[in-house]
Amino acid sequence: MGFLDFASDAGMALLDNWVKTRSYILLPSQADVKSFQAIKTAPKPENYPHAYRWYKHIQSFEPEFSSLPGDPTKEYTAYGPESHELPTNPAKAPNAAADDDEVDLFGSDDEEEDQEAKRVKEERLKQYAEKKAAKGPKPAAKSMVSLDVKPWDDETDMQALEESVRSIEKDGLVWGLSKLVPVGFGIKKLMINLVVEDEKISLDELQEEIDGFEDYVQSSDIAAMQKI
Repeated sequence: MGFLDFASDAGMALLDNWVKTRSYILLPSQADVKSFQAIKTAPKPENYPHAYRWYKHIQSFEPEFSSLPGDPTKEYTAYGPESHELPTNPAKAPNAAADDDEVDLFGSDDEEEDQEAKRVKEERLKQYAEKKAAKGPKPAAKSMVSLDVKPWDDETDMQALEESVRSIEKDGLVWGLSKLVPVGFGIKKLMINLVVEDEKISLDELQEEIDGFEDYVQSSDIAAMQKI
């Protein structure tokens, strides 16, 4: 389904609800850029506090919009909640029989199992199996992750630290955009984005490998994660 518009109250309320528990549409990416650019006027904080917080945060990335990961050809309507994630008015809920995955394949338990009923049941089972097979295998589940890597002190060589982190190469791991973020007392942490295939990459093991660069790395933390 995705976002419909950002001009109406309903469209803005949908965005506000979506970012209520999220820092980004899909981590700092083209999904956030496209959504940000579709909004003509900043959301009012008194009406849409979560959307306002997201809007101001994404605005800080504006000089780096072109370098953020993602597909820049997609419109903002390609992102946002699916229909099943929206609040549903029970009075207007669709008939469950219309849902492919909710089809009653076997009929009523009280229905007499005569030859005609058996034929109908077998035909439905065949159609259901053919429909499922036509969909093919599901794509690999992936996650976009924002990782904070903290150095020992302000004298740590942050370029060498980042090079060490990016030297980790694995099937199912793609490194993305990074930047240095001040944390105080002249110390900066490395914030780096990555995409992982969930079945191939263990984030715990990846962090252990990063923490193994003891000359540079004090610790690492997952700042944000979003399924894609």
